[in-house]
Amino acid sequence: MIRTRGLTRHFTVKKETVEAVRGLDLHVEAGELVALLGPNGAGKSTTLRMLTTLLPPTSGTAEVAGLDVTADPRGVRARIGYIGQGNGAAHSQRGRDELVSQGRAYGLSRTAARARAAELIASLDLEGVADRLVSSLSGGQRRRLDIAMGLIHAPDLLFLDEPSTGLDPQNRANLQEHIAALRAEHGTTIVLTTHYLDEADQLAERVIVIDHGQVIADDTPERLKADHAGDRITLTLGHERDARRVVAERLGVVAGGRVERAGAQVVIETDGGARLAPKLLRGLDEAGIEVAAVEVARPTLDDVFLNLTGRSLREESATTGEAA
Repeated sequence: MIRTRGLTRHFTVKKETVEAVRGLDLHVEAGELVALLGPNGAGKSTTLRMLTTLLPPTSGTAEVAGLDVTADPRGVRARIGYIGQGNGAAHSQRGRDELVSQGRAYGLSRTAARARAAELIASLDLEGVADRLVSSLSGGQRRRLDIAMGLIHAPDLLFLDEPSTGLDPQNRANLQEHIAALRAEHGTTIVLTTHYLDEADQLAERVIVIDHGQVIADDTPERLKADHAGDRITLTLGHERDARRVVAERLGVVAGGRVERAGAQVVIETDGGARLAPKLLRGLDEAGIEVAAVEVARPTLDDVFLNLTGRSLREESATTGEAA
């Protein structure tokens, strides 16, 4: 569904060349649900703009839905759906009318556009609000309307750019259910960008991490967590001197484990932490060190992202939100 080779995009900023995307190779099969992650300025948005024909590549090739984005951008646009970060529907229009107009823009007859709009309204739980003004809809309802507009022409491939931005947790969860249902029921290929790592973890079968304009990781969420982050064992000790001793002598810590201390608390990052924790506690007990509490946490995609890029996507998202 998506194949790029050496995809590159340069910009000229103040007479200097900026390499936003550098020789990007991507391959997405039909029916996959792929999350595209990257820190701010990594080239993620530029890549999305090239794949959706909004921006021509400087060099390299990209085929989307079987067509070349440069040679046949009109054909590509007819086969894809794109849902951006902002609301796509006019606030002064009714939701159903917006859907019908979108269908007509894609070449559907008025009868076909109305039938398709009714089908999407039912499947996305918009029946009670479809004939209201868009401005009166909640954030979650407007986001579902955006998805309906992107699906009106039954595209083979759907791009979702930060679909959950600005939604409360309940609406985020509802939207995730609808996205998963699209793939399960219709086989739609979905590429989404998101700053919510739990969203990528729950929805995507593949996660592609882009940094400095290149792919630096591409695998399932579980494999990425296994390969790029370890379990985290947090020990709360009875005394700070005991914590210093654990760190200095690496008491009970397996070889290769990373150890950090903050006051009377010691954090150990290692593979198989759940399996190793009992052995660690026995070793500390034999050394006469009192452990007040222990917690074992599985790695998250944010841990993977931090290890791969040196930055936390969660912190970047918060910073971006404050700036906005």
